[in-house]
Amino acid sequence: MGDNTDEVIESWDPLQERTQLEKTLSAGIELKPGDRVRLQPRHGGDIFDIALRGKTATIAAIEQDYENRIHLAVTVDDDPGSDLGLSGKPGHRFFFSPEEVEVLGDEAGS
Repeated sequence: MGDNTDEVIESWDPLQERTQLEKTLSAGIELKPGDRVRLQPRHGGDIFDIALRGKTATIAAIEQDYENRIHLAVTVDDDPGSDLGLSGKPGHRFFFSPEEVEVLGDEAGS
């Protein structure tokens, strides 16, 4: 084996290859970045799911993983660091499936 394999592995950046989508559908409802949603995580999740259940959030991005699953990257509306999440910083972005959010109308609040 040559050193070519090592060069390929070192230059591969999985975060750079993320597929971002402009929109997705969930139960016939279109979801897109900027939409406000209420978080309804599935039961049996982790501590963040418990803490974020019922919170309102804004979809920052829609991403597709290597197994073609869709994930909504959201920022929680009452997070004082939500601007960091919008710029893609970890710790202020949370990921949910489209089935784990409820779209809010203009009149909905937290």
